[in-house]
Amino acid sequence: MAMNNPYGQYKQNSVMTASPQELTLMLYNGALKFIGMAKINIQEKDIPKANESIKRAQDIIQELNITLNMDYPISTNLRSMYTYILEKLVDGNIYKEIQYLDEAAEIITELRDTWKEAMKISKGGK
Repeated sequence: MAMNNPYGQYKQNSVMTASPQELTLMLYNGALKFIGMAKINIQEKDIPKANESIKRAQDIIQELNITLNMDYPISTNLRSMYTYILEKLVDGNIYKEIQYLDEAAEIITELRDTWKEAMKISKGGK
């Protein structure tokens, strides 16, 4: 009989019970995590792992992009930003250059921090 993985169960429960706003925050954090892993993999010359990590970050950004609600004017700007981030991730994957990943991470960090602030304001009713 296999033992249950408590951490895996916790992660699954946190995703299943998260609000859409919290899920978006989790996606931003996940993209940053995979970019960080890719940078380490590049430094260690582990190209297959770097490729996999960058592809995971790309998948997250693509998910954020395709789930945009285009009823809001800001969505057009976000779509452009996500497209640019994807271009930087592709460049980072092709050339295995950390500078492209840093640029993508910087934009994602700004988006994530802005999103966290909006969540605080929304919860506080201010």
